[in-house]
Amino acid sequence: MGSAGITMRTRLVMAGAFIGALAVLSMSVLFSWPVSVNGAADTAADEAAAAFDSPSGTCLDWPHDAPQNMRRVPCKQPHTFEVSSNVEIGGDYGANSPPPADADWQQIVTDRCTSVGAKYLGGKLDPFGKYTVGALKPTAEQWRNGDRKLRCGLQRVSPSGKRLLSTTGAAADQDQSNVHDPGTCFALVKGQVGDPVDCGGAHAYEVVGVVDLGKAFDPKTYPAEAAQLEKLVDLCPPVANKYTGNADLKANQLSLYPDTLKKESWEAGSHRVNCKVGAREANGQLRAVRGSVKAEPLPPDKKKSSGAPSPKPGG
Repeated sequence: MGSAGITMRTRLVMAGAFIGALAVLSMSVLFSWPVSVNGAADTAADEAAAAFDSPSGTCLDWPHDAPQNMRRVPCKQPHTFEVSSNVEIGGDYGANSPPPADADWQQIVTDRCTSVGAKYLGGKLDPFGKYTVGALKPTAEQWRNGDRKLRCGLQRVSPSGKRLLSTTGAAADQDQSNVHDPGTCFALVKGQVGDPVDCGGAHAYEVVGVVDLGKAFDPKTYPAEAAQLEKLVDLCPPVANKYTGNADLKANQLSLYPDTLKKESWEAGSHRVNCKVGAREANGQLRAVRGSVKAEPLPPDKKKSSGAPSPKPGG
């Protein structure tokens, strides 16, 4: 690939990473789900109350549209939130103090949960990685009753910042690389990358594989993004070919786009990146794609491969 191609790809990747980082950083503290506990003697309410007051290391899950149904689950199962620490803030808010405003809560969570989250992860939190800090805060009623405990935790936020994504496994045991399973497609919303959607509908990108740059470079020395891209030009095509059944992406007006890593991510131990397939206009704007590029398995009676399906650029 010529220098012009490398430069163009660098711009595209960096722009996408920048937008994604803004979404995560701006929304990471807004998922402070207050749990409504009304004292009802039903199992769901008791389970939610117990989950809300969980110790460090507890994993919690709830439907994205029903946080009141929070429950404790083993961390090896898919979950929404992992408690990193319970932090008392009563020293700053006396018995008669009103609860903080939403904007103040955001700053409190940033100030009080970021450092404990990094400590929980062994000392380093990738600011562009898989996890962001969040908190469960007291409801207005709990606040009036003297609850000043902030339940700090780690969570994974969708690109839009409006949803929490499930994770599996204890956070401290996970690579913090912000990668997704092959077959994950992301919506196209007003020209920007949105949340995961079904690949059959319109989308911006489809993840076709994940590669480990830590095996291509010295893990102790950060490789510049241009160097990463040069290496990814070699690393991504094989995983894309395996996923698509050697589909001709160019013939379908599609291109392969790898992510890159920032220095902060590399130093936090994040070395894996997504290889994605998408389409762009001549001016660089994302163009919607419909249909997956994944090669479909052949029926047993078919001897000749028909290759991957042909996704169609366009809304």
